[in-house]
Amino acid sequence: MSPTTSHITDLLDIVIAEGGSDLHITAGQRPIIRMTGSLIPLTQQPVLSSSDTETMLKSILPESRWETFEKNQSVDFSYAHKDQGRFRINGYVVQGAVAIALRLIPREIRTFADLSLPPVLDVFTQHAQGFFLVVGPVGQGKSTTLAAIIDRINKTRTDHIVTIEDPIEYLFEQGKSLIHQREVYVDAPNFHSALQAAFREDVNVIMVGEMRDPETVASAVTAAETGHLVLSTLHTNNAAQTIDRIIDMFPASQQKQVGMQLAGSLAGIFSQRLVPRIAGGLIPAYELLLNNSAVANLIREGRTSEIPTIIQTSSQDGMIDMDRTLAELVRRGEVTVEHAYEHAFDPKTFERYL
Repeated sequence: MSPTTSHITDLLDIVIAEGGSDLHITAGQRPIIRMTGSLIPLTQQPVLSSSDTETMLKSILPESRWETFEKNQSVDFSYAHKDQGRFRINGYVVQGAVAIALRLIPREIRTFADLSLPPVLDVFTQHAQGFFLVVGPVGQGKSTTLAAIIDRINKTRTDHIVTIEDPIEYLFEQGKSLIHQREVYVDAPNFHSALQAAFREDVNVIMVGEMRDPETVASAVTAAETGHLVLSTLHTNNAAQTIDRIIDMFPASQQKQVGMQLAGSLAGIFSQRLVPRIAGGLIPAYELLLNNSAVANLIREGRTSEIPTIIQTSSQDGMIDMDRTLAELVRRGEVTVEHAYEHAFDPKTFERYL
């Protein structure tokens, strides 16, 4: 079979039919799919040449983006697959040959209950303003959680929502809210300029796909301070590290001011991990930091190392400790001790909770 759009379509059909989450296309190998965290070669498919992989990328990449790919040797975009969902795609170069990573974005936006997420997240869908972050390593469901939050707002509030994404992932239907989805490099040159423009768009809720630079972070914090609810993601491990990462993006001369602004505007930080489920599939374990006066003081004073202790001792206030969550999943028979231990923030604390 020649590597055309129809071949890509067939491979994407396999991903969906097999319950996979990702597809990898690499020269010199057969296509590989990821299922429940494991990579599995498609042994019935032919080994692909470098010419094959380049042709396959060209068949799905908008022609206007090919020059960008050749210049940067990497490109991000999304691709609609029939009516079954969309794929977030990264084309990149490996030893001179094109490789493609495709992540499935289901068409249906699932609820907190569907995703086994804590009901307390609904509190953040009711905030009029503030800065809320969903964090975690790559591939841990951050975008899916953020989509559930936006969808909840869209269905329950009469607001103007603007999303700024690279690329657009979940597609939202108009609910009670007016919702506009803007794609970086298509509808705006970068995150920062799109965020700045949102101030002139009578917007209530802003979702920024990722905080990549200090200019974007500064604009997001300002937006949260001036009456907007701002939602975003960061590739960080936990709440304390997230706060440090944000502040460290700025020069030393600005860090104290940024800390003061963050202490005043932060609503909360939700960190999550997807853990293999004994019954199959994945289930989230999570940490939730709520910004109260004690947390705000720690941020202002640069004592972020004490935040984990605040989380562990504030469950009565709605905060959630990752290690306690993992221990509860073990007790409920959802995950094995071994898998839970792998994701624990503090193995000794986790052991005490068991």
